[in-house]
Amino acid sequence: MRPLNELKNLRGRVAIVTGGTGHAGSAIAEALAESGAAVVIIGRDKLKCRYKAEDISRRFHVAALPLAIDLEDEYKIRQINKKVLREFGRVDILVNCAAILTDSRTNKLFAPFEAQDTISWRKAIEVNLTAAFVLTQACREVLELSGKGSVINISSIYGISGPDMRLYKGTKMGNSAAYAASKGGLVQLTRWLATVLAPRVRVNAISSGGIFRNQDKRFIDRYVARTPLRRMASEEDLKGAAIYLASDLSAYVTGHNLIVDGGWTVW
Repeated sequence: MRPLNELKNLRGRVAIVTGGTGHAGSAIAEALAESGAAVVIIGRDKLKCRYKAEDISRRFHVAALPLAIDLEDEYKIRQINKKVLREFGRVDILVNCAAILTDSRTNKLFAPFEAQDTISWRKAIEVNLTAAFVLTQACREVLELSGKGSVINISSIYGISGPDMRLYKGTKMGNSAAYAASKGGLVQLTRWLATVLAPRVRVNAISSGGIFRNQDKRFIDRYVARTPLRRMASEEDLKGAAIYLASDLSAYVTGHNLIVDGGWTVW
């Protein structure tokens, strides 16, 4: 049998990470690069993409390509695959991590339910769910040719469970129906794709618990008290899960939703 170091080695493979300049996407991109993969950083901001790609290339000595793409634009999404092929000649790993957490146009995505609007709803569905469908469809053939094709969809505990609104009482925070629906859809899309793209491409999901980002202390205290491991998640908690699903460590795993939530959904 191959040793563990060989099973987790991604050298020679190429990974696309949407949301690659965000907190979670950035951590996952770094983990893939540290394991040897060349990475493609997809984000909306051209400068942030370039900075992240340069940083990864310098720190991990791998090739990194920045691509500033609006994930609400289907035509531009379908060009990603072509640009990556011109640069690297292959695609082995696709991480659909991009997600809308705020909507600057209306600021109603995480408003109370009665104030959440369809503009924010459509934007969240488009970026969080539809973009993953389109990009996976566009990359299907090259992922099949890889022989090691792996798609990882980044979902959330709110894609598989309802919110406890008591956590938000007295804070300015909220919980978005559109975010939950899009993440739930992503989990089911994972199952659907796992059978349709088998046997040459594996498709799995990671459902993350709440990640600490200096939220209101009242929310943090309530969240931690409800979590068996007594803390919120950090971006670092996603790194091992991503490497497991991207590499040969999980060569016989597909259609799985790996829940990284400190036990939140056990109750």
